Amino acid sequence: MPQAKLADVSIHYQLDGDEKNPVLVMSNSLGTTLDMWAPQVQALSARFRLLRYDTRGHGQSQVTPGPYSIPQLGADVLGLLDHLGIQKASYCGLSMGGITGMWLASAHPERIERLVLSNTAALIGPPDNWTTRAAKVQQEGMASIASAVVSRWLTPDYAEKHPEQVVYLEDMLKATPAEGYAANCIAVRDADYRETIKKITAPTLVISGAGDLPTPPSDGRYLAESIPGAQYVELAGAHLSNLQEPERFSTTVLEFLHA
Repeated sequence: MPQAKLADVSIHYQLDGDEKNPVLVMSNSLGTTLDMWAPQVQALSARFRLLRYDTRGHGQSQVTPGPYSIPQLGADVLGLLDHLGIQKASYCGLSMGGITGMWLASAHPERIERLVLSNTAALIGPPDNWTTRAAKVQQEGMASIASAVVSRWLTPDYAEKHPEQVVYLEDMLKATPAEGYAANCIAVRDADYRETIKKITAPTLVISGAGDLPTPPSDGRYLAESIPGAQYVELAGAHLSNLQEPERFSTTVLEFLHA
């Protein structure tokens, strides 16, 4: 699988679609891999050169010593784009991936064409929760949190009807390196972009899930109200709305990117 050797980390990535199409970067949530975007690949890669990657400390990307920071994760995206010779791209990030997108669009607006912030928030607190979770996985392993975390990724009724997806997500989370997960917990804990997002100039779409507990619709509405000209769409899913409503998610993103 392709690996980009950057200054201090090796990042695993996957490209799909015609190389002549504009590039769309997809950034995963905490505890998942680039495979979380599998339901979107066919629809989005038909119109874009789709660039998915495993965030540092996840999947097949390198686990470097923590803690990490959002600017560090954002710099990894810039390094990956530079490695591939891509000057400018649209960007879609979910949860932690969305926070990374907020930093990119505010700190390096020249690199971001359009921005999709899904199931995310400018501040995901309280901080003690992240400190406690990081310590727990370091001491007890990823299996100690898998069931509780995944229960917040999907609405209860959907999870009951799709037990195979619950198992798939729990396995993905359990396979995440504990040190990488803990280091990224601290990155999310320390991220507060409530003022920074007001500087974003890229056309922005905010997607929330009506049943999202970690980043509820109120967080999404705050983003949409704070980012100049941002659009807001609310889907019926929970935190991983792209998995629970894959077709509507893909259609919503495509409509925005081609507006």
